[in-house]
Amino acid sequence: MTGNLFENTSLDTAIAALKNDLLDPGSPKISTMRNYRFAILQYDPREEYKLRDRIRKLTDELKSQGWNVLSVSLKSLFLNRLKKEDTRLLDSIIRTEKRLYDKEPDRGINHLKDKISLYIEGADGIAQDVINLINDFTNQQPEKADHTLILLERAGSLYPFFRSSALLKHIDGKTNNLPVVLLYPGERRDLNALSFMGELPADRDYRPRIYS
Repeated sequence: MTGNLFENTSLDTAIAALKNDLLDPGSPKISTMRNYRFAILQYDPREEYKLRDRIRKLTDELKSQGWNVLSVSLKSLFLNRLKKEDTRLLDSIIRTEKRLYDKEPDRGINHLKDKISLYIEGADGIAQDVINLINDFTNQQPEKADHTLILLERAGSLYPFFRSSALLKHIDGKTNNLPVVLLYPGERRDLNALSFMGELPADRDYRPRIYS
């Protein structure tokens, strides 16, 4: 026998724990706080494709048991916003970033962060798009609210412009109290600290339960 018997099991363990709490006989228990049904599934960014495979299997299993599952691609929401923008403005942002980067790489990146954050951050950013999708999805079958799961995925595509703690704050209280799970590529530094993609400084501004 070769290899480590316990290699790459943390993701499976985290998903198994999430599944167990979702299927609690009483009601989904992904949070210890009443009326705050958010959770974070943290995983190694290098396991992105494994994560997608496991989440697909979890989704299929939940649906087979009568659940409604909405997968929200944060990447798609971001790209949809860019597609609505004037191409001349986007070209100007790109040209300026290249010019600044040639002089000093950090200046180019910071310029891009300032401009891109306008499409992502804030109550009117992709948080509003998430809220709209959740409301539309819930209104289709309101009687199944107790068996509905919202998955926020593809967050890694927004690196380094994305702050998940800010997103969760902006959608708090606006998700019809449905279970919402953010799939978070990064590192867990301690009990409540997460580093996005394992590259950014650890963010400790988290209230949800973290599965990892």
